[in-house]
Amino acid sequence: MKPNKPPFGKNEIAAERSLYQAILALETVEEAQDFFRDLCTPAELQAMTDRWSVVDPLLSGASYRDIAASSGVSVTTVGRVARFLTQGNGGYQRVHERLKEPVK
Repeated sequence: MKPNKPPFGKNEIAAERSLYQAILALETVEEAQDFFRDLCTPAELQAMTDRWSVVDPLLSGASYRDIAASSGVSVTTVGRVARFLTQGNGGYQRVHERLKEPVK
């Protein structure tokens, strides 16, 4: 089992899949913004924003301390993202690469 996959029961698995399907139904940044602002508390949304904001600097080779100093994100959060970049499911890298691809 991968480190960030909790052992869910059938109902939780279905609910999680339904959430991902809902996210895939979003068509614009504005729709995504509305959905996530309804779904998440401000603190949850800030935590996700902080995590995503350090992916590019980490993949570019910046040091944890430099990233933390320039972004205001804690070194702990930078380290957590770095750990998932190396030991996670590949999600950060996949999306990072897709956002660099030219629009089709």
